[in-house]
Amino acid sequence: MGHQHYNGLKTAALFGAMWAVLLAVGWLLGGGTPKFLLFFTVLGLVMTAFSFWNSDKIAIKAMRARPVSELEQPVMYRIVRELSTAARQPMPRLYVSPTAAPNAFATGRNPQNAAVCCTEGILQLLDERELRGVLGHELMHVYNRDILTSSLAAAVAGVITSLAQFALFFGGGNDRDRGGNPIAGLLLVFLAPLASTLIQLAISRTREYDADEDGARLTNDPLALASALRKLEAGTKARPLPQDRELTNVSHLMIANPFRGQGVAKLFSTHPPMQERISRLKAQAGQQGGITRY
Repeated sequence: MGHQHYNGLKTAALFGAMWAVLLAVGWLLGGGTPKFLLFFTVLGLVMTAFSFWNSDKIAIKAMRARPVSELEQPVMYRIVRELSTAARQPMPRLYVSPTAAPNAFATGRNPQNAAVCCTEGILQLLDERELRGVLGHELMHVYNRDILTSSLAAAVAGVITSLAQFALFFGGGNDRDRGGNPIAGLLLVFLAPLASTLIQLAISRTREYDADEDGARLTNDPLALASALRKLEAGTKARPLPQDRELTNVSHLMIANPFRGQGVAKLFSTHPPMQERISRLKAQAGQQGGITRY
């Protein structure tokens, strides 16, 4: 439970940092009045509410997934039914995406409206034990309300970016009238969106660690997920998804980064390093006295 407690505190601290950046940009723009901050905050929340409410439809459409019956995917159904029953949660809808790139994701605003999707690639790549580890991870994203967390982070980051762009093109606040430093204000306009993006990505990576830990606890088999992640690391490198806008917008939902991340791109990844995730799972297996086959 140590990592879980630490990750919860870290998520709260990251949200605090993001709100601090937002307030700093709002102060710069508003000249002591909250009108610009209020406008962009309301706009961002409205847009985020729409995407949050329709998160399952957006992700399913982006991956061209289709619903599957128990007759078509008996193993997937059996695993998800056993895990959702163990967690005392309703059975989610199950989908398969017709892509060879190995990956999986879960989405939906709550357990009653959840959907779990696997690609054809991951169903071919993993054995049943590894697939169980992956599905446990995905279900915990739903149970931990991570879709809400990521939606809120995206909302705040979007508001910060909009405010900064407004300040850049129209000017904001009255730094000179207030005796402020216009150079510092200009730096803030450029650096605030970068800072908010990095914080948003840090929140996403923290939630991935939590889903790994909680999913491994749900399946009582951390090493199965570790083995799956090792295969997925090689599989996603060999068969990355194209970086079109639709897929980029939902890539943070997937268990593995679906794109080729090289050099600086790794800094802007929504996923933690695979080796770090695997190391944590091995440590968890040692604490739980898990199976040591992998």
